[in-house]
Amino acid sequence: MKRKKLGLIVNPIAGIGGRVGLKGSDGAEIQKKALELGAIPQSLSRATQTLTRLTPIENDVEIVTYPSEMGEDAAKKCSFRANVIGSINKGKTTSKDTKSAARDMLNLGVDLLLFAGGDGTARDVYNSIGEEAVVLGIPAGVKINSAVYATNPETAGDLAVSYFRGHCRVKEAEVMDVDEEAIRQGIVSAKLYGYLKVPFHRRLIQGVKTPSSGGDKEVMNAIACEVIDRMSGDYLYIIGPGTTTRAITAKLGLDKTLIGVDVVSKGKLIGVDVNEALLLKLLEGNRAKIIITPIGGQGYLFGRGNQQISPKVIKKVGKENIMIVAAPEKIHSLRGRPFLLDTGDRVVDKMLSGYMKVITGYREEIIYKVSY
Repeated sequence: MKRKKLGLIVNPIAGIGGRVGLKGSDGAEIQKKALELGAIPQSLSRATQTLTRLTPIENDVEIVTYPSEMGEDAAKKCSFRANVIGSINKGKTTSKDTKSAARDMLNLGVDLLLFAGGDGTARDVYNSIGEEAVVLGIPAGVKINSAVYATNPETAGDLAVSYFRGHCRVKEAEVMDVDEEAIRQGIVSAKLYGYLKVPFHRRLIQGVKTPSSGGDKEVMNAIACEVIDRMSGDYLYIIGPGTTTRAITAKLGLDKTLIGVDVVSKGKLIGVDVNEALLLKLLEGNRAKIIITPIGGQGYLFGRGNQQISPKVIKKVGKENIMIVAAPEKIHSLRGRPFLLDTGDRVVDKMLSGYMKVITGYREEIIYKVSY
């Protein structure tokens, strides 16, 4: 039987701006700044997490990939033999390389194209091949609004296996992206760029991120009042991005960054738009609580847009000190799907999974499932 062809593209700089709080990885200057701040690229490790799930079909597929950090390294790390095509300027790859790789793999007739990256990578793939091939994203970016990505790297591998075995259908999924420079100015506006064909399993593909409607101001105010009533001067409060969390700082008379992570102590901001390194420094000798809200339409608690709150930070704070806040409308939008975790550390994801309390109003809370 003729082996199927599996294309693999890794965007080596995807997600590099997450831990250091740069809200994205687009552009040479941002990538340079991220490295200067000590950022460690994540896409290689996330691609290898996907490939390790392909062992059940390794004899049935031929991996086609680009050189070095664009896929070859990941294949080698998992001991997969790969057909390496194309050429790159090692250490200086750009979106043009992603587009070229996608076109080359389309021309070779790959049966499924896996790509590791974020919304920018999805746009590059879409701009190169449109809906001419079946593709699947391995989530490795800072912001992932698009619905072409698996819920995490492992499920990307599981979904690829399911697709090759003929156990799932194909559907069109949205390619979304936002202007990162506008984001850094506190303006969030996602745009639909088109659709890609992806293998689909409701539990394994993340939903498209839906913008907040701003919610019922009374509900937001009620949630804010409840959280403030629970605050203690003995703790630092690490407050994640979102309109729901911003309502809390507004109630305190503080000016929060909308899509950044801030730290409050005794009613005052002591950290604005912080990164992982600063959070770890602030936690030295201090007890803390994390206040987060799930992403609308997707349900992610950690791993999408708040990578500053890293596994190291979460371990120091502890599950018992995580406060989840969400308007009932946001919970209803998930249609029974659990909150999701993709911290990059499966030990932390397992620690947080199960059931957690969610503040939904003043003196109101529910218990909701958390999964990974």
